[in-house]
Amino acid sequence: MEKAGKDDKGASKNDPRERIVDALMALAAEKPWEEISLADVADRAGVSLAQFRDFFPSKGAVLGGFSRRIDRKVLEGAASTDESAKDRLFDVLMRRFDAMAPYKAALKNINAWAMRDPLALPSLNQLALNSLRFMVEAAGLSSEAPLGALKLQGLALAWTHVFHIWLADDSADSSATMAALDRELARGETLVERAEEARRRLEPLAKPLIGLAERVFSAVARSR
Repeated sequence: MEKAGKDDKGASKNDPRERIVDALMALAAEKPWEEISLADVADRAGVSLAQFRDFFPSKGAVLGGFSRRIDRKVLEGAASTDESAKDRLFDVLMRRFDAMAPYKAALKNINAWAMRDPLALPSLNQLALNSLRFMVEAAGLSSEAPLGALKLQGLALAWTHVFHIWLADDSADSSATMAALDRELARGETLVERAEEARRRLEPLAKPLIGLAERVFSAVARSR
C-alpha cells in the first residue's frame, strides 16, 4: 500500500485537517490575519466550508491545530536525561523554536494581529499554557507539582517575551533567542525557589485554618 504523501513540513497531504492548518499558515504568511476569511482557508485547503466546519469551528481553532502539530514534533524528539532541569527545559523550548522556524513569516503576521487586538491575548495565553504543559513534562518536570499553575503561567510569560525576540532574530545560530531564553529561565528558577520557600513557610499556618473551616462547615451542615 502506498503511504500517504507528506509535505516538507511533515504534514500528511491526504489529511484534510492538516491541509487546513497548512492553508491557514500559508495565507497568514501572505497577508494580515484579519483579511483571511474562512472561505479563503477552505479554498486553499481544497475542502468545502461544510468540511471545514466539521473539522474546526474557527481560525483560532485551526491555530490550535498548528500548535498541536508543533507540540507533536517536539515531543517525538529525543529528550535529554543527563542535564539540569533548567538545561533540559532550555533544550525542549529551543527545539520548539526550531520546529516553528518554517512558519516564522506567518507567526509574525499573527503576532502583529494579536498586538492590535487585546481580546486575542487570553486565547493565545491559553494556547501557550496548553503547549507548555507538555513541554515541561518533556523536560522531565511535573506540570502538576505544588504551585504548578503559577509556575506554568510564569513560564508562559517568559515564553512570550522570548518569542518576540525570536521573531526578530535573523541570526544563523539564533544567538539572541538563546541568550534571552537562558536569562528568562534563570530568572524563573529564582522566582520559583522563592515561591516554594514562601509556600513551605505558610503551609503550617494554612493547615489550622483549613481544619477550622472544615469544622465550621460540618457544624453548619448538622444544623440544617
